[in-house]
Amino acid sequence: MAKFHPELDLLTEHAAGNLPLAQAACVSVHLHYCEQCRRTSAQLQTLGATLFDGLPGEPVGDTLLNMVLARLDDAPPLSYASSSEWSAGRTPAILQRLMSGDLSDLVWKKVTKTLRISYLKTGDRNYEFALYHIKAGGRIPEHTHRGPEMTLVLEGGFSDADGSYHQGDFLLRQPGDIHAPTAVQSEDCICLAVLDSPLKFTGWPYRWMNPFLQLQAT
Repeated sequence: MAKFHPELDLLTEHAAGNLPLAQAACVSVHLHYCEQCRRTSAQLQTLGATLFDGLPGEPVGDTLLNMVLARLDDAPPLSYASSSEWSAGRTPAILQRLMSGDLSDLVWKKVTKTLRISYLKTGDRNYEFALYHIKAGGRIPEHTHRGPEMTLVLEGGFSDADGSYHQGDFLLRQPGDIHAPTAVQSEDCICLAVLDSPLKFTGWPYRWMNPFLQLQAT
């Protein structure tokens, strides 16, 4: 389980552009908060560019070249905002693109008394990309994971049996991991979660929901 920061192999895949969009966006938001991982990512990109420059050239037809240039002009590059944007009521630019607005514009689905979820569209039907809003002191029922789950704390914080996590912290849970995140008492917690399989509740009060849980990937 990766705690607080993505592991080097994941940062390498991100720098190389090999991650699915949903996972790449999650790692990018962590980079927005974490100077240490930004430096590592920049070094990996520099290394990749150096290795690429050492490869022998291959001829490229005009049609392919024009297609690449056209795609570069399709949209302006994503930019990273300051780490104070969440507290100022604004969202990082990379999330604004996926949210089509701000936190106040989202549609939230109530799951329990203390948990509500807003599902965001990435265009990747293999991954659910969602924001979890846990009320201060609230607890997500104990559950396990059928597949890997990336979690990034955007606001507030939470704790489980393995530790405490705060703004910008990144976690990668593996299939079979069991936990019950509890938000800090002082403020609500908002997390970004990316998963490729639905959760599976393990506690009796919520196990009846498992057959109805489906991946909300759009």
